[in-house]
Order: sequence, then C-alpha cells, then structure tokens
Amino acid sequence: MIKIKRVYEAASRSDGYRVLIDRLWPRGLTKDKAKVDLWLKEVAPSTQLRKSFGHDPGKWGEFQMEYGRELDQKNELLREIKNIERDHKVVTLVYGAKDDQHNDAVVLLKRLSKPRD
Repeated sequence: MIKIKRVYEAASRSDGYRVLIDRLWPRGLTKDKAKVDLWLKEVAPSTQLRKSFGHDPGKWGEFQMEYGRELDQKNELLREIKNIERDHKVVTLVYGAKDDQHNDAVVLLKRLSKPRD
C-alpha cells in the first residue's frame, strides 16, 4: 500500500516506510522530527515546473500533465518506490505542500497506483 501524508503531520507506525518526495527539505523541520527513511528528491517535479505551478489550483491541470511527462522519464525511481512497497508493505510519500489536493504527491500516487503495462 502506498499513501500520502503531509510531512508536518506527526509520524506514526501506520506510515510504514516514509519517503520524502520534495526537491527541497521542508522549511523549519529537523531530520529527527521528519522521521524520513528516504529522501527521494529526484522524483520531485523539476525546479522550473515547481516554480511555474506555484501551488496555484488554477494551474493544476497543466501541472498534472507536465509532471506526468517528467515522471515518464523517471521509471527507475518509480520502480524503486514499488520495490520499497514490496519490501515494507506500507509506504507513505511525505510532502511539504499545504494544499493536500493540489501537490506532486497526489500526481505521483496516482501514477504509482496505475497497473503496469
């Protein structure tokens, strides 16, 4: 099972293996408090895409398409997350964005939930 959670929420046992998927470390959060098992910043949207999106819900559709194209080039990283899921059963992708509906974790979770071709 792969799920998502804001990194600023308290970590719990039910999170399983916690993977931070942001390119930048969450502001004001220590590594001890974040309780991240792996920081996989390479899977995050490019800096250019992140800045152009700016967490603007009006740009959500475009962001999803562009980030999806970027993820097309990151199959090895997607496989790594799926392998972690196989080994740990539960993986929580943690992210820093305040908006829980319009962020990279939502797009990444959707991609990882698709059946493989």
